[in-house]
Amino acid sequence: MFLAQEPISRSHLLLLLLAVAVIWFGNLEYRKLFHPDEGRYAEIPREMVATADWVTPRLNGIKYFEKPPLQYWTTASAYQVFGEAQWTSRLWTGLSGFLVILVVYAGGIRLFGADPGLYAALTVASSAGFVLAGHVNTLDMGLTFFVTLAVVTFLMAQHDRAPPRECSLWIHAAWAAVAGAVLSKGLVGVVLPAGGLVTYTLLTRDFAVWRRLRPVTGLLLFLGLTAPWFVLVSSVNPEFPHYFFVHEHFQRFLTTVHHRDEPWWFFLPVLAAGLLPWTSLVPAALVQGWQRDPGPHRFQLRRFLLAYCAFILIFFSASGSKLEAYVLPMLPALALLVGERIAGLPRNRLRWHLAVGLVLGIVLLGAPALVNAWGVAEALPALFTRWLQAAGAVLAAGALYGIYQAGRGRIRPAIVGAALAALVALQLANTGADSLSSSRSGYDLAVTIAPHLKPDTPFYSFGMYDQTLPFYLKRTITLVGSAEEMAFGLQQEPHLWIANPLDFEPRWRSEPGAIAIMRPMYFEMFERLGLPMRVVARDADRVVVVQPGA
Repeated sequence: MFLAQEPISRSHLLLLLLAVAVIWFGNLEYRKLFHPDEGRYAEIPREMVATADWVTPRLNGIKYFEKPPLQYWTTASAYQVFGEAQWTSRLWTGLSGFLVILVVYAGGIRLFGADPGLYAALTVASSAGFVLAGHVNTLDMGLTFFVTLAVVTFLMAQHDRAPPRECSLWIHAAWAAVAGAVLSKGLVGVVLPAGGLVTYTLLTRDFAVWRRLRPVTGLLLFLGLTAPWFVLVSSVNPEFPHYFFVHEHFQRFLTTVHHRDEPWWFFLPVLAAGLLPWTSLVPAALVQGWQRDPGPHRFQLRRFLLAYCAFILIFFSASGSKLEAYVLPMLPALALLVGERIAGLPRNRLRWHLAVGLVLGIVLLGAPALVNAWGVAEALPALFTRWLQAAGAVLAAGALYGIYQAGRGRIRPAIVGAALAALVALQLANTGADSLSSSRSGYDLAVTIAPHLKPDTPFYSFGMYDQTLPFYLKRTITLVGSAEEMAFGLQQEPHLWIANPLDFEPRWRSEPGAIAIMRPMYFEMFERLGLPMRVVARDADRVVVVQPGA
């Protein structure tokens, strides 16, 4: 199970680690927060700090029970230490992604050998879906970190020759990691690793693994880490348990209540795109992973990784709610199998796989022509296409370098060069996405609104809610007529909004200096009604007005 290979030299490893870290963290601040997710997960921690209430999550001042608090806590702590900024709002997501890379490397070298571990880490660090998810403020990367840590530490505990004390430490680390996954995104943090284990058992008939789980002490550790918040938040908010466990878990999975229904094959192209530029290596890596674990008596770690990935894919494909990021936890496990596949490839075959990056780079270099051909020039600004061209140039250059080095039999430099180029290219594309912020973020509007806004100024959002505005304005907004995703919280605290839009007009007329944001259609309606308004900002989707008074 554990292979002895000559590892990369310490000095080269440190330089590589430093390079990946600089590229990985270098642009966390650059891009504006995009709605809805980035605004939401930046604002909830901001309100935790502002209210000093770290038990009951609130969005726009309204109870928000969709997710557990771990990422809110880490982000709120970052705010307190470093200040409230775009990069601190994304810090936990970025750090989680970087930690996944380290876990894959450490686990890979222990489980498969030095070079397979290095290649696995470089694969996940430069895969399109993983890099992009690691720089968008959502909860999925935190979940992926803890679930990956649970899987890797669980595999460490299965080594036949490891002392019992070492196995016990690894398995309890896995239990603690599962607790972190639950506090990151709920019961799915248990379901994914447990489902992988059940699937592995059914496939291999290996029931001995269950005896090494330390269920009593492991479960006590798990409950000791997770139960305190769930008990406390439920005692303060009796409505929490039913909404969180029933609505947000079982109804989300079994129904289309969240209007995210997609066909059963939805995640197959998502995975193919998310693993680029390494996708071509995956099919053979899966076959090799199954064939290399034929023995019935020892724990079959490759088949466990296959079972774990298969369960995630089947589980989310069967769900009534599908989002691209749901299969993100599969990528580190697949990278471990791909890393071992790369290590055993003949150099000529590896060159063909590296050519995928070259083709992608050439495609990106032709971004302006593609934009015009597909008729999306208005949706993609010219500046963004130039960033994509720069990404394409870097990706193609890195692929050419990798092909050249592989042709000389220098596999390690080939993979390092191609992976670093892919990571840089993805970060260039991510940075260039800031050119879309005028339509995807409330930052520009917030800059315009701020001079008209005092701490006691009434601020209304009519028929809409821009998730990013409260974070940039450092205050909440009174909703009018549209509850959005805060419907459940507003049922508990109906005084926090104006439910009936007809009640808005008399209130608006009585509050000189009040500010409101609305869709253009509502603005035109109020104009016809003669409502006193002065436009202070507008774009294609939103109009901001001030009540001018007498």
